[in-house]
Amino acid sequence: MKLYVVGFGAGSHGGITFDAEKAILSSDIIVGYTAYTEILEKIYPEKIYYSTAMKQEKERVSYAIHRTCENKIVSIVCSGDSGVYGMACLALEMSCGLDIEIEIVPGITAALSGAALLGAPLTHDFAVISLSDLLTPIEKIIKRIECASMADFSIVLYNPSSKKRADYLKNACSIMLKYKSPDTVCGIVRNIGREGTERKILSLNELKDFQADMFTTVFIGNSETKIINDRMVTPRGYKNV
Repeated sequence: MKLYVVGFGAGSHGGITFDAEKAILSSDIIVGYTAYTEILEKIYPEKIYYSTAMKQEKERVSYAIHRTCENKIVSIVCSGDSGVYGMACLALEMSCGLDIEIEIVPGITAALSGAALLGAPLTHDFAVISLSDLLTPIEKIIKRIECASMADFSIVLYNPSSKKRADYLKNACSIMLKYKSPDTVCGIVRNIGREGTERKILSLNELKDFQADMFTTVFIGNSETKIINDRMVTPRGYKNV
């Protein structure tokens, strides 16, 4: 009995690792959030899929474990990396005590694929923070933003905005502006690896009023981040450069 938890990257076939593709192709059933299975159905139309809506993560994992226990090979798929805001943790928690083999297959998370489109914004220490408060109290999110800003980390923001959280990015920028210059170099990437990919470099002050969505990944530089040939670059500190 084998259960894969697969990160398939941003969504393009080119961003799927060989190991991820091998797991998907060897599986009898592919389980995932509907938006993700729809992406994979275009690449692997011959596979059998089971999907559920957002906020039904436990139902997906329960189904995947149940089918695995029926001696099926199953892949739970996640965009980006399966262990970065993905399903790897939940799959391991819910399978505790069961005699099934679980293999975590990593993928390219949006912090990395988005950074490549912007240039090299994460060459030095950085923090990744999700602005979604579905599973994390907003007070803790605010504290993490404050601490990362105070420590002069470059920061990547996942889930920056939604219909119910329209002002979260603006509020996060207001917190960061207490510790970072308004001219801090920032960047946004939308629809990474998919049709309509968009990238933009702007200042922290401009980012405060940017209208992001759930398909946007936001990058905030540190005090050394600069623009080189229209690319966002955070120097590591090499001498004589």
